[in-house]
Amino acid sequence: MRTEQLEYIAAVTRLGSLRRAAEELRLSQPALSETVRNLERELGVDLLERKRSGATMSAEGRELLPHIINVLDAVDRLRSAAGEQHRISRMVRVGTVNAATVPLLIPVVREFRSAHPLTQVEVVAAQQTEIHRALSEGGFDLGLVNHLDGDDVPAGFESTQLLCGRPVVCVRPDSPLASLTTVTADDLLAQPVIAMRSGYVMNRYVHRLLHGRGPAFSYSTDGAEMGKLMVAEGLGATVLPDFSVIGDPLERQGTITYRPIADDTTRVLLMLQRRRAESVPRAAQDLHEVFVRRARELGGTLT
Repeated sequence: MRTEQLEYIAAVTRLGSLRRAAEELRLSQPALSETVRNLERELGVDLLERKRSGATMSAEGRELLPHIINVLDAVDRLRSAAGEQHRISRMVRVGTVNAATVPLLIPVVREFRSAHPLTQVEVVAAQQTEIHRALSEGGFDLGLVNHLDGDDVPAGFESTQLLCGRPVVCVRPDSPLASLTTVTADDLLAQPVIAMRSGYVMNRYVHRLLHGRGPAFSYSTDGAEMGKLMVAEGLGATVLPDFSVIGDPLERQGTITYRPIADDTTRVLLMLQRRRAESVPRAAQDLHEVFVRRARELGGTLT
């Protein structure tokens, strides 16, 4: 249970409808409704009566409302006691497509934690379209997404380029592809391929690289981290940005390695995005700055 869920219920009660509460909270109505449903499932009580004309508090919800208000008042007192830093932002949410999770994200979270010991960082793996939607609706404070060089940047977001890399073929050291200096599309087609699911930038890139041809056998998975684990287990090869492989614990241990793609000049950009807003929570701003600083430290070896 999160305090945001209780705050949302209190807003629905005060304003008399989901629609007005969603407008005040600057959320989409479906997102607010889903949050309330999650709380209802956790409590085992229907807090709202949903009708065609709208949703209002149920009798059970009205009975629980004093307890909800008491919890929110207690949380406010706790924030005051904990200090201004915690009151400003008790949680920062980051959506990521899983690229550079270990080489970049983990050191960033570790550094941020040392400066903000009371602020929780929630990292959520999602596809790029899901990250953009959550950023627009306020569900994420920051988003890590991949772009191929030349892709349009969505309007309404502030985008900062963190890393610039090249697509590479990630393989086990004992793979036939590891004996090559560079890997061609034909070389890749002859091996089992671990592909990213539709919706990921690297899925689009591989489709373009292979000109729509399919390998002899392929797997499909969500995100770079699972793809690297499957490579390590000898299931095949995958294509990832080099910044997702370089510095990964599996690469440092010698369990996986990578080879450039022959005659390919494509660039993959790791972008840090956030919604354009007049005010940004201090903790989210600080985390943004740590990302940029860490990326500059890594950039010399990955661009």
